[in-house]
Amino acid sequence: MRGRDRFALPILRRARRDATLTRPAVSILLPVRDEGRFLGETLASLSAQTYADFEAIVVDDGSRDASAAIAEAHARDDSRFRVVRAQRAGMVAALERGRAEAEGAFIARMDGDDVALPGRLETQLEALESEGLTACGGRIAYFPRRLVGDGGRRYERWINGLVTPEAAALDVFVECPLPHPALVVRADALAAAGGYRDCGWPEDYDLVLGLWRRGARFRNVEEVVLRWREHPDRASRTDPVFAQGAFVSCKVDHLRRSLLVGWESVVVWGAGPVGKAFARELTKHGTAVAGFVDVDPRKIGRRLYGAPVVGVEAAARFACSFALGAVAREEGRQQVRDVAAAQGRREGVDFIAVA
Repeated sequence: MRGRDRFALPILRRARRDATLTRPAVSILLPVRDEGRFLGETLASLSAQTYADFEAIVVDDGSRDASAAIAEAHARDDSRFRVVRAQRAGMVAALERGRAEAEGAFIARMDGDDVALPGRLETQLEALESEGLTACGGRIAYFPRRLVGDGGRRYERWINGLVTPEAAALDVFVECPLPHPALVVRADALAAAGGYRDCGWPEDYDLVLGLWRRGARFRNVEEVVLRWREHPDRASRTDPVFAQGAFVSCKVDHLRRSLLVGWESVVVWGAGPVGKAFARELTKHGTAVAGFVDVDPRKIGRRLYGAPVVGVEAAARFACSFALGAVAREEGRQQVRDVAAAQGRREGVDFIAVA
């Protein structure tokens, strides 16, 4: 049956499945640690999905609050939910424990402090099946809005714009193009990518880059599928794997395994903090930095990490080096992209934007 036909009768999918009879189409992985304040709302949002053929595996990562008890109470009311109590071993271990229990052909992610919109799974599965995607995310809405700063609003606008596979692929080294709490991925593709790895950097971004390196097509669906809760205890604010240096290490590792293969050196377009961070990490791992290109006259003529900083008019001297457009702000990245294209660079071939 074609993918679109499979989801043509959503009323049949809205009836709650009998968890004892068949393998579910979707396995939702929900690792939690001390999420008792928000977990009830999260679980209720999953039970309210219009697409009902799923199992939800809640892995309690050694919570010291009532998280496990809240999840177990919910599981008694909804047989699609299972709770695994685990030792406090961290996010990756919890995800892999859940993945080992999963039976679905698709793996969906959820965090214990967020809220899924009712049509989330139905919308994402329709896109996956009808378009032959490997994975997909969806548009997000941070809440409560009073706690969302300028950076969060910029990130929300950016990620909500990545609604085609082409746009997501072009920005794959800027930040993670799929919001992990909204991710749905084919289980076999997740396994082929090695599952979730503990490398000292964000496991979600590592996975998405691993999928991309294997030729995966992914995008965010146009509908808002997740309300992403902003609060000071979010893991992305407290866990060192989400430090900026860890993100750069992750990106450089995957760059060296993909686009930089066969290139002897790199030229970094941008001699600011982003460009310097990438140059340090590249040099650390043995990739030569031939030079920097910048528009700031105060930087031109200097040397960074032993490499010269030149103006745009002199960029052609690095024609034999792969170019990284290392600029933090979106407007600046677009300017670098325009100049690179004018000089004959091809994005994804001898040039890529990073941040």
